[in-house]
Amino acid sequence: MYAGRVLLTLLAAVLVLPVAACGASDDGQAAAPANRGEIVSVTPMPAMNASETSAYLDKWMYPLPQAGGVRRYAVEYRTVAADGAPTTASGLVVVPDTENPRLRAVSYAHGTIVRRDEAPTADGETDRARATLFAAAGYLAVAPDYLGLGTGPGPHPYAHAPSEGTASADLLLAARELLDRQDRDLHPEVLVTGFSQGGQAALALARDLREGEVSGFGLGAVAAVSGPYAVQEVQAPAALDGRVGPRQAVVYLAYWITAMNRIYHLYDQPAEAFREPYAQGVEELFDGRHDMLRIGAGLPRTPQELLTPEFLSLALNPTGAALRAMADSDAVCDWQAGVPVRLYAAPGDRSVPFENAQRCMKSELGADAELIELGDLDHGGTVRAALPQILEWFRNTAPPA
Repeated sequence: MYAGRVLLTLLAAVLVLPVAACGASDDGQAAAPANRGEIVSVTPMPAMNASETSAYLDKWMYPLPQAGGVRRYAVEYRTVAADGAPTTASGLVVVPDTENPRLRAVSYAHGTIVRRDEAPTADGETDRARATLFAAAGYLAVAPDYLGLGTGPGPHPYAHAPSEGTASADLLLAARELLDRQDRDLHPEVLVTGFSQGGQAALALARDLREGEVSGFGLGAVAAVSGPYAVQEVQAPAALDGRVGPRQAVVYLAYWITAMNRIYHLYDQPAEAFREPYAQGVEELFDGRHDMLRIGAGLPRTPQELLTPEFLSLALNPTGAALRAMADSDAVCDWQAGVPVRLYAAPGDRSVPFENAQRCMKSELGADAELIELGDLDHGGTVRAALPQILEWFRNTAPPA
């Protein structure tokens, strides 16, 4: 869809398509390992009855009349890494405490986090509450940690659509196995949502479901919130011209470039991409153990102070590996949905500009999509406003069972 993809994307957002798995078929094409989505371990988390769930959601500002009880599990499962090698990932599965033998799944994709223990299965209580909201309404909710977060090994391939896609898809397979152990099953049509990084991830997973790339599952509807759907045309320029807050742009640019370098080899030495003295320690900042405050303290105030002239140029005019990195992850609006689609965004967002959603509406996906303008809200405010609306829309579009 979009011409060249820019070497920087940012802010909380991104996508999700399948990546080639290990092994190869007779025609030379990569073949998916047979055990993708297989459960490695299940760790029960504290269950909540209806009154406990209601109080919990009230605390996190997602009140839900007639909330039901839920059972929550941290699930480790088999998937594939960015290079297609077998690996494991973790994700949250929240099961409604109902008698329904068949449940409909809602996949919720979280926004940008930098520490692995901020994932939904660890200490990521905000995203856990968002997943719980859907389960308390009767849906089975899944929330992938993504690769390299939670208990997944290795670093997180931030904003890498293919590996986010496989991690999200394979958690659906694991959730189906978990339900099967409980003599229940999943409706084949999945409802997909996500915020920020997860907004773009949601559209990518939705596309894979629509195109039949997730065994036994299809797409019911998708609602994405504040995702960077037009990295080259909107997000990258906005990061450099001040429409995105400079300190935020610096963190997410550094996060994305170091992550993509491990996959696409953007540079031989950090000093090729980052100015000194920041080049010396930038990769270590994103080891999954530093929080946003420590990362911010180790980086400059503006992208111009962070990036070398070459990489500032590549950000707006990507070529070579930078172009491949963007092209692999920046086509989430380039498909025909044929199912209900909603994009939620706010003109007041200083992290992921509203123009991302407007650009997506002009793509193929826009033919089936409705743009819901949330007003003069900041980035975090968009998800708080949108999720209750999304839940109500899902209920009207595809009831829980």
